[in-house]
Amino acid sequence: MNLCIGADLGSTVIKVVIHSDETPLWRGSSPTVPNQERVVRGLISEGLAAIGAIGADYKVAATGYGKKLLTGAQKNINEISANALGLFRQNGGGACVIINIGGPDSKVIRLAPDGRVRDFRMNDKCAAGTGRFFEQAARILDVPLEDFARLGAASKKEIDINSTCVVFAESEIVSLLAAGTAREDIVRGLCASVARRAAGLMGNDDAGGNIYLDGGPALNKCLVDALRDELSVDVHVLEAPQYTVAHGAAFSLLS
Repeated sequence: MNLCIGADLGSTVIKVVIHSDETPLWRGSSPTVPNQERVVRGLISEGLAAIGAIGADYKVAATGYGKKLLTGAQKNINEISANALGLFRQNGGGACVIINIGGPDSKVIRLAPDGRVRDFRMNDKCAAGTGRFFEQAARILDVPLEDFARLGAASKKEIDINSTCVVFAESEIVSLLAAGTAREDIVRGLCASVARRAAGLMGNDDAGGNIYLDGGPALNKCLVDALRDELSVDVHVLEAPQYTVAHGAAFSLLS
């Protein structure tokens, strides 16, 4: 069994996937904490035990902001390339646009029909429009991030959240709560705000109707719906979209 392991050492969550050649066998994650290498090694051990492969030989490719912290990795790959490869291999190939909303930044990656990265744009100057923005909003609202999809679906009206800086957006949320605005409506407004920023990052180029949203926030159906409304096209989400970059790292060991 040719085991390939992809480790995505993100700023908020560490993700690990185990493949046998092209076939994904296991995936797991853990919050990012100091001594990230120990966390990765622990996840690898957990995964190998789960698939009955303790003691098996394997190769590891690391990606993400902490990729250089993983000593002994056979390969390091940047997260743009890993994201592109992971999605291209999992969606059956073809030209597409990836909108990745990560913890510290958001990206738009355009792929050519052969899977090459044509170009990409990144917003890394402010946390507004990123996964961290959702995390901070969840703290202020005192609700788990996992509840955002349910709350957004229950909203009766959309609230405009217009601040372009996360600090001012936090103040805006606090003011809305003080005014008695329903949490459901605030969550829907937050999703619409992030969708507007993602659409703005895309620009006016035609995506050909083949758009994928990935990263942890892609699990939030309220955000997916808001992005569909903003772009007026369908937005696709792969299974377990938070692992796309880790899958790409694993696939890179086969090329």
